[in-house]
Amino acid sequence: MAEQARSGEWLESWNPEDAATWDSRLAWRTLWVTTFCLTLAFAAWFLPSAIIPKLGALGYEFSKSQLYWMAAMPGLSGGLLRIVWMVLPPILGTRKMVAWSTLLLIASTLGWGVRVQAPTAPYWELMTLAFLAGIGGGVFSGFMPSTSFFFPKAKQGVALGLQAGIGNFGVSLVQLATPLLIGVGFLGFIGHSQQLEVAGQAPREVWYQNAAFIWIPLMVIGSGLAWTMLKSVPVKASIRQQFDIFGNVDTWWMTILYIMTFGTFSGLSAQFGLLMANLYGSGNVHIVSGTGAAAHVLIAGYAVPDPTRYVFLGPLVGAAARIAFAPLTDRMGGAVWTLVSGLGLIASIAYTIPALSPDLTSAATLHSGFTHFLWGMIAIFLFTGVGNASTFKQMPMIFERRQAGGVIGWTAAIAAFGPFFFGVGITSIGATAFYAVGIGWAVLCVVITWLRYARKGAPRPS
Repeated sequence: MAEQARSGEWLESWNPEDAATWDSRLAWRTLWVTTFCLTLAFAAWFLPSAIIPKLGALGYEFSKSQLYWMAAMPGLSGGLLRIVWMVLPPILGTRKMVAWSTLLLIASTLGWGVRVQAPTAPYWELMTLAFLAGIGGGVFSGFMPSTSFFFPKAKQGVALGLQAGIGNFGVSLVQLATPLLIGVGFLGFIGHSQQLEVAGQAPREVWYQNAAFIWIPLMVIGSGLAWTMLKSVPVKASIRQQFDIFGNVDTWWMTILYIMTFGTFSGLSAQFGLLMANLYGSGNVHIVSGTGAAAHVLIAGYAVPDPTRYVFLGPLVGAAARIAFAPLTDRMGGAVWTLVSGLGLIASIAYTIPALSPDLTSAATLHSGFTHFLWGMIAIFLFTGVGNASTFKQMPMIFERRQAGGVIGWTAAIAAFGPFFFGVGITSIGATAFYAVGIGWAVLCVVITWLRYARKGAPRPS
């Protein structure tokens, strides 16, 4: 259909289910601009996870518990802010919401770039920056529903899979780019260099502000693209009207399922580096000469892994799986792939649990344990990506359009607490027990998926 606009922004009418009038060019333009901004949002959200594991090496003196809480804070704020953003699409419209939200990302990103340059910031200030980073997580619950308004149901699996999957690449992108950017001196034109001191390694000069400042010009560009290229669909609903989703039992079932998928993805993405460092890095073992099996003693010959070299792999696999499986969910339905996701998570979490208790008796057992841990974590990320794609196919099939947008926003909000849940869980009951809880949750999700959505004659096949 022609882009008939009200006040230069709002479309007069919009019905993507009518193939004769659907403006596919506008829909796909909206998808790509919003996806670019969403990728930057995820980069801002997970920037702390790329920096926090190295705060000690940069001179800050925080305990392991404090660092876990700091890494968990963006998840807490992201979940809370998603509840805010989930109601914004009908109120602000896509154009204003995406443009303004992208500008807001600059606040925390700039703060981290300033505060890594010297170990002088108090704990509360870094916790505040971690909280503000949650804006990058919060916008997801506005961006995704607003994009769903532009596409027919038959194409929403691919459209939302592409947007969320490419957006999720922002996690691995910031974690992959950070160790590369910090070593490039000519980019450090703002601020001064720092000395990175890691046990067993020679101190080296780094420019950690690069890992933050590099994103700010892109955020300005993204906001400009959104303001000049996007329109808004006239889907109008008050906050009270949008909350009618809570009277539908499927809202609650899908929330439980999305906690299993995206809650696990976001939680592990935020805690992966710290967990690796504390289990197999210098946070748990120290390089010494000689032999022995005493706790916190490492036999010479074991190379302590640098989390920044590996931490991007999990989110990368999870995001790629979300994109790759999105077309399959359009073809086969989402429920069957949610079932696959749950069963895969049960198996991969069970496989990983033994590696959460490193064997310190020799360098060989530590090498073997780390390899076991890394592959187990990658498998978990893979199956979260499958489930992230499938659940976002299910929701538009189960709910009518306005409710589907609200449910997408709500489930995404609750699942965004993943980094917070993982940080608190690992700190309070330990990694092994917390992973066992994860198996129990996945079993519950498999049962729900089979009985409600996937079996022959299911009440809500999707």
